[in-house]
Amino acid sequence: MALSNTQYDEIMHDYERIRTLRRSELTKRIRYVEEHVPGYLVLEQETGKRSAAFGRRLLNGEKLDRSELHRQLAEVSARKRSLLREAGLSDDYLEMHYNCPFCKDTGYVNNEKCSCFKQKIIERLYAQSNINKLAKDANFDVLSEEYYTGEDLERFRGAVRTSKDFIKNFESLYPNLLFYGTVGTGKSFLSICIAKEILEMGHSVLYFSAASLFSLIQTNTYDFKKTEELRSLYEDLYNTELLIIDDLGTEHVSNTSIPQLFTCINERLNRNKSTIITTNFSLDDIKSMYSERVSSRIASSYHLCKLTGKDIRIMKKVQNRK
Repeated sequence: MALSNTQYDEIMHDYERIRTLRRSELTKRIRYVEEHVPGYLVLEQETGKRSAAFGRRLLNGEKLDRSELHRQLAEVSARKRSLLREAGLSDDYLEMHYNCPFCKDTGYVNNEKCSCFKQKIIERLYAQSNINKLAKDANFDVLSEEYYTGEDLERFRGAVRTSKDFIKNFESLYPNLLFYGTVGTGKSFLSICIAKEILEMGHSVLYFSAASLFSLIQTNTYDFKKTEELRSLYEDLYNTELLIIDDLGTEHVSNTSIPQLFTCINERLNRNKSTIITTNFSLDDIKSMYSERVSSRIASSYHLCKLTGKDIRIMKKVQNRK
């Protein structure tokens, strides 16, 4: 969907706010070092003096080996890092810290929109795709095996391994994943854990429940005034680096939604874009509900990962009551 001028300006203002904040933080760190790390300021001035002196000698016609200057500056830098460490500070304490190291909080890399910019666009255009908020509470560190036993536990452990392999291979193999199985066994949670890691790697992620996705498609399909919005929506669905379709089967299935699902799956495969689908359906259920073409495409191109067990959400509610 198209980004309005106002939305674009809001994003750029957000980047400027972040840069201003980071510059202010760096200024405070510099002031702290000047006041609490004796000798650091002298070494900082020494760097400039040596560089200026070397430049003057070059202008006077001396033939100098630049590697000697590099050696001297490296020696000064090492002494500066040593002073920081002695003061209990990190080596990069006086470096600018960025929210996004790829674009340095400008939104652009080589005149192209950075992945963080694309993610900001997604967040503004698709309010229901609140993946960043979801990812705050979902990560591999909080995964627990306490709700699984026996075969269910083995499947859960296998799903975690598969999830981590998905992340490891994301940038080279463009993997696809189907989490399926019984209700409340961690399928959606694992997909969000993956999304969090992919976001931190600098890639764009678009998350939809199946119900909200097909509702959005239908709304734009049947309103002739939204032809451009529909075209842009499909471009986003086909091109975002990771698309998550959560709870497939909970949406209203119609004669139009079935080919739309197949086209989305197929286009993303053709464009080497990764997709994660979660569902309570089996492959046979998907075949019955959405057609053999859809189930065949998933079976042949997705890693199938089954999760079973009791509904974790219900078990947590019971524990909380106790």
